[in-house]
Amino acid sequence: MQGRQAPSEPPRKTPMSNSLESLMRDMDRGAVPPAWSGFVGFVCVGGAGALAFVALSSLFIGLGTGLADWMVNTLCYGALIVPVYLLHRRFSFHSDAPHGQALPRYMAVQAMALVLAALFSFLIHGVTAMPTPAASTLVIVLTSGVNFLVLRSWAFARSHWGLEAA
Repeated sequence: MQGRQAPSEPPRKTPMSNSLESLMRDMDRGAVPPAWSGFVGFVCVGGAGALAFVALSSLFIGLGTGLADWMVNTLCYGALIVPVYLLHRRFSFHSDAPHGQALPRYMAVQAMALVLAALFSFLIHGVTAMPTPAASTLVIVLTSGVNFLVLRSWAFARSHWGLEAA
């Protein structure tokens, strides 16, 4: 049985898990969070991430880096992916999923969210005559709702919720 773990042993951490884990305080792995705490945390972390994105983008665009504004926005968004992931893992989903599993899944969900936002935008703008602010709000609410459900049930699945993802 060389190279394999016995079923009773806890999973071994990968180097990526160890480095990401060192950024977060220990969590009580046995505590089951209240049902709405995940949603409230999701809204708070997402809102804080959005505000940080606007602030960071505004700062760097204002500095006149020589890069196109769209490129600065993209780099700022990319710089916030891992911090927002860590905050969601901890406060939104209270997840014990290993980073080697959860981070790639989180990235896949973010890619799916971009496609969904484009699809919802296409449908809402093509089917309704909503003003832009209302249409944009509906797109973000629909996309975020699907995002929350997929992150909770797949990317950050917890064994005590009976959602152990393969």
